[in-house]
Amino acid sequence: MAIIVFVCASKKAYSQTEAHVLDFNTKEPIVGAKVISSDGNKAITDFDGYFEFKNQSYPAEIVISMLEYVSDTIRVLSPQKLTVLLKEPITDLETVVVSAGRRKQSIEEVPISMEIIKAELIDNKGFANLEQVVDQSPGVYAMDGQVSIRGGGGYAYGAGSRVLLLWNGIPMVSPDVGDAKWNSIPMEQASQIEIIKGASSVLYGSGALNGTISLQERIPKTKGELRLKFQSGFYGKPNRPGLLWWDKTPTFHLLDAYYGKMNEKWGGTIAVNGFSNDGYKDGETEQRGRVSGTLYFKPWKGNRVKTGIGYNFQYEDMGAFILWQSDSLGYTPLGGSDPDVAGSTITNFRSIRLNVDPYLMFYDKNKNRHMLKTRYYLVTTGNLTSVYASSKAEMFYGDYQFQKKGETSNLTAGITSSINRIVSPVFQDHLSSNLAFYGQYEKKWNKFDLTAGLRFEYFKQDTLDYDSRFFLSDSFSIPFYPIIRTGVHYELTRSTHLRASIGQGIRFPSVAERFVATSVGGVIIFPNPEVKPEIGWAGELGIKQVFRIGDWKGSLDLAGFVNQYSNMMEFTFGLYKPDSIQLSTNPNDIGYINNWIGFQSQNAEQARITGLEVSFNSEGKIKEFEILSLLGYTYMNPISLNNNPTYQETFSDTSTQMLKYRFRHLAKADIQVKWRRYAIGFSTRYNSFMTNIDAVFENGLFGEVFLEGLKEYRKRYNKGALVFDMRAIFEITKSLKINFVVNNIFNEEYCSRPADIQPPRNFLLQLQYNL
Repeated sequence: MAIIVFVCASKKAYSQTEAHVLDFNTKEPIVGAKVISSDGNKAITDFDGYFEFKNQSYPAEIVISMLEYVSDTIRVLSPQKLTVLLKEPITDLETVVVSAGRRKQSIEEVPISMEIIKAELIDNKGFANLEQVVDQSPGVYAMDGQVSIRGGGGYAYGAGSRVLLLWNGIPMVSPDVGDAKWNSIPMEQASQIEIIKGASSVLYGSGALNGTISLQERIPKTKGELRLKFQSGFYGKPNRPGLLWWDKTPTFHLLDAYYGKMNEKWGGTIAVNGFSNDGYKDGETEQRGRVSGTLYFKPWKGNRVKTGIGYNFQYEDMGAFILWQSDSLGYTPLGGSDPDVAGSTITNFRSIRLNVDPYLMFYDKNKNRHMLKTRYYLVTTGNLTSVYASSKAEMFYGDYQFQKKGETSNLTAGITSSINRIVSPVFQDHLSSNLAFYGQYEKKWNKFDLTAGLRFEYFKQDTLDYDSRFFLSDSFSIPFYPIIRTGVHYELTRSTHLRASIGQGIRFPSVAERFVATSVGGVIIFPNPEVKPEIGWAGELGIKQVFRIGDWKGSLDLAGFVNQYSNMMEFTFGLYKPDSIQLSTNPNDIGYINNWIGFQSQNAEQARITGLEVSFNSEGKIKEFEILSLLGYTYMNPISLNNNPTYQETFSDTSTQMLKYRFRHLAKADIQVKWRRYAIGFSTRYNSFMTNIDAVFENGLFGEVFLEGLKEYRKRYNKGALVFDMRAIFEITKSLKINFVVNNIFNEEYCSRPADIQPPRNFLLQLQYNL
C-alpha cells in the first residue's frame, strides 16, 4: 500500500517524473526501491530515497517495489514531482533473507537451500539456547554442542566445526577450540535465524564448509518495542529407576527482557538474559547471566550514513558431564559428581564470553554501499579460582565490504582480516592470522538469475607452513587458497522456482585440533601439529513451489544434494608413540603401551554424502485459523571413501562404509494452529539408528572398558529415536500470553551421541509480554 502526495508549483513546470519514496511510519527515505514505468523506464531510489526519469509518453503507470513493503502502482498523467509513502504489509508473508548474498533478497530467489526459523517459534517452544533451536530445523542435527547439516559433521569431542555461526554477518567461533558457544548467543535480540545448507566459504571463509547458521538482530522501531519472557519448569522421572539420581526434583528457569527504540538520529537496543538449570544429569548444572544490545547513530536524516556499536557480555558457571557411570546409571557421571574427587569426569567451568562490534555504513555519491564491520571476541575457559585458568582466547576481526546495486545486477566485494591470540596452559600459546579477498556478482535476465563468486583465503598459524598454500604446479605455489561458487535460479512461473548451485569450501584446523593434550576417564587425546586443512565441495539441484490461499502462504521444497570432502579431520583411535619411545608392557615404564594409545586429530577421512531432502514451511491465516509450520525429511547416504584396513577397524560396524556418528534418515516437524486467542502446537523429531561409532567405545581395549554397558545399550536401543513435544497457548490480552509446554511427551529414552542420554519428560510454564 502506498500514499501518494503530489507536489505542484504554479510557477514551475516539470519536464520529468520525480519522486521521493519514504517509509509511511518513520518518514525515512527508502534506499534501493525498484521503480519500473509502463514505457520501459527503470530506476532505483538513491540513498535519499529519490528517483527521476523522463517518460516517453503519458499517462504512464509506475510500479514501486521494495522488500518488506507493499508494492504499489501509480498512474501519472504528466511530468510532475510526488512523494510516495510505502507501508509495511499488515500480514507479511514474504520471507526476506540476508545471509545468502550478504544483502536482502527474497528466499525464492536464493540458489541454495535455506531454512528460516522465526522468532515466534523460538519464544513459544521455550528454547534455552541456540543449539536447541537449530535442532528443530529440517536437515540439521545437534550432538552435544556440535551441529551437522545434512550429515556433514560427526562428533569431534567439541573441537572444530564445519558449520559457521554468524551474528550480524560476523563469525562467532571460539578462537581456541573452533566451536560455537551456543548458549552465549543473544536469541532475545534476534529477528530470525537463517540456515544455509551447503558450502558457503566464498562469502564467509573458513568454517562454512558444511553451511552457515546466521542470526540478525532486531532493528529498533520509532515507537519503541518492549519484550519480556519468563519461564519455569522441571524434569519428570525417567522411565528406568536406575536413571533417577535425585531426591529433589531438578528445575530450570529463564528470564528474557528486551527494549529497542529508534529516534531521528539516535537509537539503541538492550537485552538481558538469565538462566538457571539444576540439570537432569548429576553434576551437569548451568547458571548464566547476559546483557547485550546495540547503539545506533545517524549523523544526518536518512540512511546515507549509519554507525553504531554492538555488545554482548555473558558470565557462566557450568558443570560438564562427559562420560556416564554405566548404561544402568546413565545420568550419573563416571567417578561421581564431585569434581574435587579424583577420578570424577565432571568438570566445572566459570567463563566469560564478550564481543564488542563497532561498525560504519555509508553510501557514496554513486549510490554504492560501503560497510565496515569489526569485532573483538573474547572466550575464556576457567575454574573456581579464575575465569582464565584453562584458556584466554581473543579474536580481532575486520571486514570491509563494497556493494554496487544496478537495475539487474549486484556486485559484492570485500576484504576480511582476522587475528586469533590464545594464551592457555592446556593448548599452550598460539597466534594465527587469516586474510581473505572475496567477490560475488549477481545478474538477472528477466526470470533467470546467475550468481558467481570467488575468494582467496590466507591462513597461517604460529611458525607452521601456510595452511592456505595452493600449488599451481609441482614446484610453484601461492599462499592464498582459491574458492569458487556459482548458482542459478529460474522463475518457471510466479510460484515455481528452480535452482542449482555448486560451491567449494575449506576449513583450517583449530588450535584444539592441533594442540590439545588431555585425558578424560582413561581416554587419552594426543596433539598433532601436522594435521592439514579440510577441503570439499557441495552441489545441489532444487525446486521450490509456493502455494497461496488468501493470507496463507506455503512453500514445498525438494532438493537433491552431494557433498564431497577430502582430508576430513577426525579424532582417530590408534597408537601414537614417538619414535624415541620403546613400547613396554610394564605399567611403571614410560613406554607402557596404554600410555600411548588414544585419540588424535588426523586427516583420516575422505567422504561423499549424497541425499534427498523435502521440506514444507507455511505461515498465515486460512479463514479464522492462523497456521505456522516447519516440516522436513532428509535422506542421507554418508559414505567413507577411505579403504585403509587399519582405519576401517576403528568402525564399530566394519560391514558398512557408513561414516561414524551419522544417520540415514532425519525428520523434523513443528505445527502451530491458532484460533482467536487460543493456540496449540506439536513438534516431533526422528533420527534413525547411528550405525557406526568408534569401536573402542563398544569393545574397550586390553580388558579396559571406557563406556561400561554401551555395546549392550546400543543393541537394545537400535531403532533410532522418535520424540514428541506439545504446547498450548492462551492470549490473555494482545500483549500478554501464557504458554504451557511438555517436551518428550512419551518419556522416550534416547541419545544424541553414544552415552549421552537426553532429558526425560519435562514441563514448562511460560509468560510472554510484548508491547
